[in-house]
Amino acid sequence: MKKPFVYITGASAGFGKACAELFAKEGYSLVITGRRNERLEELAETIKSEHNVEVIPSCFDVRDEAAVKAAVANLSDDVKSNISILINNAGLAVGKGPIDEGISDDWNRMIDTNVKGLLYVSRAIIPFIKAFDGPRQIINIGSIAGKEVYPGGNVYCASKHAVDALTKGMRIDLLPHTIKVSQIAPGLAETEFSVVRFKGDQEVADAVYDGYEPLLAKDIAETALFLATRPAHVNIDDVIIKPTAQANSTIVKKN
Repeated sequence: MKKPFVYITGASAGFGKACAELFAKEGYSLVITGRRNERLEELAETIKSEHNVEVIPSCFDVRDEAAVKAAVANLSDDVKSNISILINNAGLAVGKGPIDEGISDDWNRMIDTNVKGLLYVSRAIIPFIKAFDGPRQIINIGSIAGKEVYPGGNVYCASKHAVDALTKGMRIDLLPHTIKVSQIAPGLAETEFSVVRFKGDQEVADAVYDGYEPLLAKDIAETALFLATRPAHVNIDDVIIKPTAQANSTIVKKN
């Protein structure tokens, strides 16, 4: 039997891309979203050829409320009625430093993407998840930064603390509909995260991962799949996942 759709934001790279690949391998149909249309189209074609599942690329910026609404409205009724899982993955960090030296544009990008984007997408997709006849789940990709605060991380940490709170709030609000709500909070993971944070400075980004083995995107995807495939009576609320070399946000054992 054809499996339902998983709706994944930020699927053009990193955790989102890895989730798309792994869920497709397990037979799920996909709606993959992101800002880079060429990457989405390429990923969709690759997944369809490798796994023979339906993949719908949907290009928009989660920060744009009107674009979110339009993109969701443009989905066919068949897709809308078969969305069972939402993975809110789109997110970023921009800049790192003392709060009094913060750049307003950086703050806005983080808050608008990590918090408001998650809200816009969730509000648009939840009605379809509510109506789906079968197991249903929302998985929010948070961060260890949503559990503790580290030097220079001020606004990024605040945005991920908001994701932590929103996940708890969603779990309460959606309990009457028996919709599972989970969060994955990764520690240090080697994706495009640091390149974006340091605004394209590859040398500085690479240095973040020197001397130890960080998490990979597939580690988070495997965790998401595990959460999504628990028995109907089991919900895993929260998973903090770090590389073995990391004790917390500031203590890392390096060779």
